[in-house]
Amino acid sequence: MVSSTIMAVSKKPRLRLRDVALCRLLSVVFVTLCGVLLLIFLLASNSTPIGTHDMIDNADAYHHDMKFEKLHDLPQQNDLSLRLERLNGLPPRNLDLYPTLAKDRIVVVLYVHNRPQYLKVVVESLSQVVGISETLLIVSHDGYFEEMNKIINGIKFCQVKQIYATYSPHLFSDSFPGVSANDCKEKDDAGEKHCEGNPDQYGNHRLPKIVSLKHHWWWMMNTVWNGLRETRDHSGHILFIEEDHFIFPNAYRNLQVLISLKPKKCPDCYAANLAPSDVNSRGEGWATLIAERMGNVGYSFNRTVWKKIHNKAREFCFFDDYNWDITMWATVYPSFGSPVYTLRGPRTSAVHFGRCGLHQGQEENKACIDNGMVNINVEEPDTVSNIELNWEVHTYKNQPGYKAGFKGWGGWGDNRDRLLCLSFAKMYHSTGTASPL
Repeated sequence: MVSSTIMAVSKKPRLRLRDVALCRLLSVVFVTLCGVLLLIFLLASNSTPIGTHDMIDNADAYHHDMKFEKLHDLPQQNDLSLRLERLNGLPPRNLDLYPTLAKDRIVVVLYVHNRPQYLKVVVESLSQVVGISETLLIVSHDGYFEEMNKIINGIKFCQVKQIYATYSPHLFSDSFPGVSANDCKEKDDAGEKHCEGNPDQYGNHRLPKIVSLKHHWWWMMNTVWNGLRETRDHSGHILFIEEDHFIFPNAYRNLQVLISLKPKKCPDCYAANLAPSDVNSRGEGWATLIAERMGNVGYSFNRTVWKKIHNKAREFCFFDDYNWDITMWATVYPSFGSPVYTLRGPRTSAVHFGRCGLHQGQEENKACIDNGMVNINVEEPDTVSNIELNWEVHTYKNQPGYKAGFKGWGGWGDNRDRLLCLSFAKMYHSTGTASPL
């Protein structure tokens, strides 16, 4: 009796310890399960409709690498603008495929709006460019358009970084820099209509889709040269192309040769171009280099030239023309005090194929491309570098085109646009060393 009683008493504590251990285990499982569910909930609540990077709202996936100084006179950003600003800080894609870049690389910047049919042609041409894998391709978007993103996301032939003009009028549906409810329209009299806005020299009020052309170019230039971690210390040349520029396979190698020859062959040249300033020309075919006014198809320059341009921010921002290139030709370049020449080869390495305006051609059946294709004949000389080192330089001193004294086509008379333009010039702290022309 005594022994059985002792045994019974001795078993009870063992049962209690087992129960306690089981309870503790269940508690740990419960807490872990709750933590997992909470994490899933937080990730779901932080999701974004922008499909380029599904995790941009995850702080661990975002590294803000831009030297950016918020100014009080910049417009209030909406949610989309802020999201795109965060995307701008993400590192380039394809780093696993191309972990290193050439030391003497020429960075390529492709700036686009919303013409996917055009962009497909440009991307395909870039994929055939010899040497493109050695450098970084930056794609600057004027607005956010999913079809354009899909095309860029498919690029696998080099490092690629996308940036978005965070103050593009296309991002603001009910406020400046987009359309505001109280904006003056067409030739409204602001005093009579009690509306907001300043007319251009021809009496017309701003059109957001038109002023975006100049805003995007100026924002892009300031961002690429002074804002991005990848390029803000880059002192070499940067090549700029648009979504309707077909690039030949020899373009990159030819540009490398032109840049190397420029200091000796044309020390006063500001830039190197892939194509003639006359977009309808395919070149002279001579055995000589060409120095002429800077064209807007495949142009490249270095930080020294950018600083000269940046110093003329007021001239650029207050000239009444919505075209960035005409503004440069008519007021910025003439203010340098001497002719602004660019160096190119006698045979084009890039072609402007666009047949309609920047804000046309978005729809499949209105792509401004014959039969949905671009028929550009790429011949054998276009596949390899075709510039000889011993060629002399032929200079075009008097060329037709926009010059100092031209008053501009208008479209850029609103003080809000001019002040926003000036704000872009002050967004970043410029760093980096300059190099000779």
